[in-house]
Amino acid sequence: METQITQGIKVSVEVSYQFEHSSPADAKYIHAYRVSIENLSPRTVQLISRHWIIKDADACIREVEGEGVIGQQPVLEPGETHEYVSFCHLYTPIGQMHGSYTMRALHSGETFKVDVPMFKMVAPVVLN
Repeated sequence: METQITQGIKVSVEVSYQFEHSSPADAKYIHAYRVSIENLSPRTVQLISRHWIIKDADACIREVEGEGVIGQQPVLEPGETHEYVSFCHLYTPIGQMHGSYTMRALHSGETFKVDVPMFKMVAPVVLN
């Protein structure tokens, strides 16, 4: 599990390879990732948007931006945690992701970036 804290927001990511949805013969390597976002700060915040940078082993870089996460823009009171699961399709057996969330402090309206730590995705077939 990879973890990073930015401005009192703790983001942890855990990855799992999805054998049943992957097809190495078709360059289709699917990884699920579970993200936990914990508000360690004294302020109430809302996740507004996400920005992901996805790198395959062949140096192909993709960027994904959008509102919220999996269709939600969760509000986190101090001490609360929001978790979600999503997935990534890689074209090579090894890759990585990292990114950021744009958060808004509800009391002040201030927006700020929260880093999502870099995490590696490795298909078990390359470990043998």
